[in-house]
Parts: sequence; C-alpha cells; structure tokens
Amino acid sequence: MKLLVVEDEVKAATYLQKGLGENGYVVDVAGDGQAGLTQATSAGYELIILDVMLPTMDGWTVLQKLREAKVNTPVLVLTARDAVHDRVKGLELGADDYLVKPFAFSELLARIRSLLRRGKTLSDTTLRIGDLEIDFVRHKAHRAAKRLELTPKEFALLSLMARRAGEVLSRTLIAEQVWDMNFDCGTNIVDVHMRRLRSKVDDPFEHKLIHTVRGVGYVLEDRKEA
Repeated sequence: MKLLVVEDEVKAATYLQKGLGENGYVVDVAGDGQAGLTQATSAGYELIILDVMLPTMDGWTVLQKLREAKVNTPVLVLTARDAVHDRVKGLELGADDYLVKPFAFSELLARIRSLLRRGKTLSDTTLRIGDLEIDFVRHKAHRAAKRLELTPKEFALLSLMARRAGEVLSRTLIAEQVWDMNFDCGTNIVDVHMRRLRSKVDDPFEHKLIHTVRGVGYVLEDRKEA
C-alpha cells in the first residue's frame, strides 16, 4: 500500500518513511503543503499522514482543498498541536483521525491499519489468486489455508505482484516500488528477495504461482496446467 507523508521536518519525515517502509508500506514524502496537495491530488494513495504547521500552505488548508476537490483518501493528522479546538477543527475539515506528537510508533501503525480497514469491503482488502489469499490490511498471507510467515519486505513484494497479477514486472519497477530506489544493475537485491519469497510461497507446493520471464522480470499468476 502506498502512503503519502506531508511533513517539513526532515528528521521526522525520514523516521516515518523508514519505519513505515519496514512495515511493508511504500511511502512518498512531501516537504511542504503545496507539494503535498499536488501529490495527493495527482497520485493514488491509500492514506495521507498530514502535519499542520507546514510552509507554503498549512495542513488545514491542504485538508480543506482535498475535500473540496472530492479527494476522499483517509487523512491522519499528525501534529504537536494538542488543543481541543485544533482536534475539533481537523475533524470538521474532514480528517479521519488525529494523533498528537510525540507519539508511539506502534499506536501510529494501529491507527493506520484501522483507517485502512474502515469503510472497506472484503474485496477491497483481500485478494485471492489460485489458493493464495492476501489480506493487505492485516498484513497476512495464506496458501492452501496455511499461514505464510513473511517479512515486511516479502509481504510488500508479494502485495505488489498480487495487485498486478498477470503483468510481468521488471526488476527496475520492483526496486522502485518496494525499496523506493533506482535499480542498480550491480545489485541483486530483487533476485535475492524473490528467491526467499518463492521458498515460502511456491517451494512447499506443487503448483507454482511466481514465474520468471527471462530477460524481463517476474510475474505472479495462476497458470493452468496444459
């Protein structure tokens, strides 16, 4: 799942991007309000984490303009402003949740997962390919009813492939989406993680779901036996 963090403090933004990335999310960062508004209205995000005190445009204005533009992406306001009237203002402008700094990262994760679950149907949050079932919100995957013990990066990799099942994904695209990095032909990070993922998703089962397309990349699909 792709999240947007609108935060001007570099240290805080880096902390959020790293921590959320380790939990399987792909995170973009905007360093000011105008940039945040532009990104939020032009790219598809599952959730927006929004600071209030921002340069160029404050968070209240960003939130108001998002809702006026009919952007219904869940917004979690994350700010040091803890007055009751600030909380009320945020909720009245259309925020879905409000968390005050400093915060426990475990609570932030719980709030994010709660927001992602809220108002979504089962078909929005789960996906089945063959006997593989992925629950994106709960970060769980099962194959033939057996729980797959995946690391956050393995789950992020599997989620990307599942959402684009049947599409051959290049190593460059995978590295960009899962590791937020430009693929360096000198590194084999994608291949290493793909081998580890296959050892859990495919190796214990006769029917394989992850396939290599030589010279192109990888694809997840339920290929019917000839």
